[in-house]
Amino acid sequence: MSGTFGKGHHLHLIDGSAFIFRAFHALPPLTRKSDGLPIGAVSGFCNMIFKMVEDNRGPDAPTHVAVIFDKGSHTFRNDMYDQYKANREAMPEELRPQIPLTRRATEAFNIACKEKEGYEADDIIATLAVQAREAGGRCTIISSDKDLMQLVGDGVEMLDAMKNTRIDREGVLEKFGVYPEHVVDVQALAGDSVDNVPGAPGIGIKTAALLINEYGDLETLLERASEIKQPKRRETLIEHADQIRLSRKLVLLDDKTPLDFTLDDLEVKEPDADTLLAFLAEMEFRTLTKRVAEQMGKEMPTIEDTPALPDAPQIDDIPFDADKYEQVSDASALQKWIDAIYEVGYVAVDTETTGLNEMTAELVGISLATEPGKACYIPLIHKANRGNDLFGSDDLAEGQMPLEQALEMLTPMLEDPSILKIGQNMKYDAKIFAQIGITVAPFDDTMLMSYAQHAGLHGHGMDTLSERYLNHTPIPIKPLLGSGKSAITFDKVPLEDAVKYAAEDADITLRLWQLLKPQLHMAQVTRVYERLERPLVPVLAQMERSGIKVDRDTLSRMSNAFSQKMVGLEDEIFELAGRKFSVGSPKQIGEILFDEMDLELPDGKKPKKGKSGAWSTGADVLEDLATVHDLPRRILDWRQLDKLKSTYTDALQNHINPDTGRVHTSYSIAGASTGRLASTDPNLQNIPIRTEEGRRIREAFVAEEGKTLVALDYSQIELRILAHIADLPALKDAFARGDDIHAMTASEMFDVPMEEMTPDIRRRAKAINFGVIYGISGFGLARNLRIPRAEAQGFIDRYFERFPGIRTYMDDTKTFAKEHCYVQTLFGRKIHTPEIASKGPRAGFAARAAINAPIQGTAADVIRRAMIRMPDAIADLPAKMLLQVHDELLFEVEQGSEDKLIDAAREVMENANDPVVKLDVKLTVDAGTGQNWAEAH
Repeated sequence: MSGTFGKGHHLHLIDGSAFIFRAFHALPPLTRKSDGLPIGAVSGFCNMIFKMVEDNRGPDAPTHVAVIFDKGSHTFRNDMYDQYKANREAMPEELRPQIPLTRRATEAFNIACKEKEGYEADDIIATLAVQAREAGGRCTIISSDKDLMQLVGDGVEMLDAMKNTRIDREGVLEKFGVYPEHVVDVQALAGDSVDNVPGAPGIGIKTAALLINEYGDLETLLERASEIKQPKRRETLIEHADQIRLSRKLVLLDDKTPLDFTLDDLEVKEPDADTLLAFLAEMEFRTLTKRVAEQMGKEMPTIEDTPALPDAPQIDDIPFDADKYEQVSDASALQKWIDAIYEVGYVAVDTETTGLNEMTAELVGISLATEPGKACYIPLIHKANRGNDLFGSDDLAEGQMPLEQALEMLTPMLEDPSILKIGQNMKYDAKIFAQIGITVAPFDDTMLMSYAQHAGLHGHGMDTLSERYLNHTPIPIKPLLGSGKSAITFDKVPLEDAVKYAAEDADITLRLWQLLKPQLHMAQVTRVYERLERPLVPVLAQMERSGIKVDRDTLSRMSNAFSQKMVGLEDEIFELAGRKFSVGSPKQIGEILFDEMDLELPDGKKPKKGKSGAWSTGADVLEDLATVHDLPRRILDWRQLDKLKSTYTDALQNHINPDTGRVHTSYSIAGASTGRLASTDPNLQNIPIRTEEGRRIREAFVAEEGKTLVALDYSQIELRILAHIADLPALKDAFARGDDIHAMTASEMFDVPMEEMTPDIRRRAKAINFGVIYGISGFGLARNLRIPRAEAQGFIDRYFERFPGIRTYMDDTKTFAKEHCYVQTLFGRKIHTPEIASKGPRAGFAARAAINAPIQGTAADVIRRAMIRMPDAIADLPAKMLLQVHDELLFEVEQGSEDKLIDAAREVMENANDPVVKLDVKLTVDAGTGQNWAEAH
């Protein structure tokens, strides 16, 4: 349909800025291979535009279309209110060069590309939508921006393209509690922190909607504000009436924006194939270029030096369809899958089990995927479902392969070095297979690929990655298994549901691999993934399976001793408080400290009260009070014993495996953004060793009869790395001489000769040495040393005067982080710092994290390299590596071979920085042996 825009015409208005930012933040980084130009946002933008074009070829296709952009940051609203959008963060540097490319992309698709100086894209959209409505046509605004909802109605609707949902008048009512004509009234009251629209303090969307619905409109509400019964709300509306009226002007869209084009100029036009393909080829979008060429019946133009795998997420190439997944029930069907796997050379693999504990879980079934949308599930031990019996029976369901037969067929492929196995969190599946004697190799791990590229940006679980990069929400597990007492294990899930769930996991994993694998090189983290992440998986799997012996009787005796000591502390606490109370009750502690004793924090104030009206008595508050009074010190001591008892001496007894007599922790490789490993179920890395009671818990970790525990611990590794990174000659020389670093620091700072050094002075220097690495403040150091804050700040100030290179390193690191939104370890690990440019307390935390990350991350990389090389180094010794705790490795070795193990392990650990990284400061390792962990350390 052509001619003057009017009845029967349909206008699509695409919010270009929303598309760009969605593409930039939701998709992984991508650079053009030929020159390194950032193009990730352009790639995502092009895919979304192409999808819009393809999806709108039916009877309801638009007759007119335009992509509307913002032009510049200053608009008439800034003249009206100079703080408008003042809180907006600066555009990321890697996005800036992509903005003009998205305009070029729009033009390459032959779609009208419109913007206007001094006005926002929303104003242009509002003007065009009103023009379309007045001309008798329809308008669909493709955006989810709440500011545009005021336009909905009378032929104007919105489409959230990401969720594929349409927003009409009822949808606006659900969002705002009012219909579109009153959205601006609600927004004027509620304000907008993102755009810095002030609104009415303390009034949110719900309250604003209630007020507008009661009084009809904003002006009537403000005129009758004195009638409102609630005093605070009444005063707010009266006092801030002018501010509220200003806010309404700011949120009201200008639907009479002067435009130099008409609706007729926006008529849909087919793109010129040569122009579009030339642009896509220039951007080096291999996959999209191929799709467009095929759709247009053209030959694909030559794209030099582009990766063979997809260059960007192709979200809708092949839709997820759980009904098409195959249930493999016999040998002939499984053989077809094995043949297909050998044909492509890789397969995504996932296991379903009866639980999450790999040491006790049974294998229930195996899922495979060889290409997107093509996946299967091989059920093995699902139980038959008898009527309404949720727990089924012991009989096996029909339609399953015998376990032994399936494993006999799959094992050669799973162990075949010519077939790449692809998993998500492969360590879990590797341990499940290892329990039945199968060694899975070689493999790729999509969780670790994401972690290597995006540490610090988001989580790396499959559901998170699927939603973020595939725009697909996986089938949830909870409805299948239930919760609480009625929860079932996966072997009792009906086969029809199990096939859909399990096969989808393999399908998602394969798609993520196709997306993330080529990005490793582009993000320049291939070395990190190949040398620090993937090879660590089998090492950790073996350590976790080995476990460590724990003596239950020792734990029981400790629990009793802690209980007795807690009773003694309670007597002291009651005497200091002047009465008895429940020491475990934060509410009663607050009443005694701040109501009855009227204590104040060092700054002369009292802590805040919570929503319940009780005083805050967290550890931070009590640590502050401990610098001025004995009672909070004793309460902290009691809490520490209570935590040791409940978290360790009591709880660890429940973690002893009845079959092995050992505790089997699990290590998370992709937990901390810095590369540090995290120990869970149980956490053996957080056993406190600063107190005598905490150190004693390690006595319960013992060697098997005829064996010895050997602990090797890096000596002050983070200080050594700091000396190298910050280029501190004094520290380098001290390490080279083998000096006592903490004593040397104390001597430098406090002008105390080494021969006159006291333990207390050295302790303070040690606290500062390690505190500075973590960006400690005077406030934090005062807590650690339990000294006045002014004195602690004085220590830190003198430290920076003595070692000025540290301040330079900190300033340079913060500057780099703000410019690039990440920092790097010496090994090339990228640790993203997305909140580095934020405002308020988060900014300070982000800055401290950025300063510490290269140091802690490099230390984590060093010990990872040591762990990866360790199995080969000790292969000929009767020894096993059992635990990793921060800078320490713990081994179990046959008696008589301790020295050989120490020599071999020390050689690996002290040279773990070579050949990739050469530190100016030599790494040294302390070693110890004993029948229990406490003795060895």
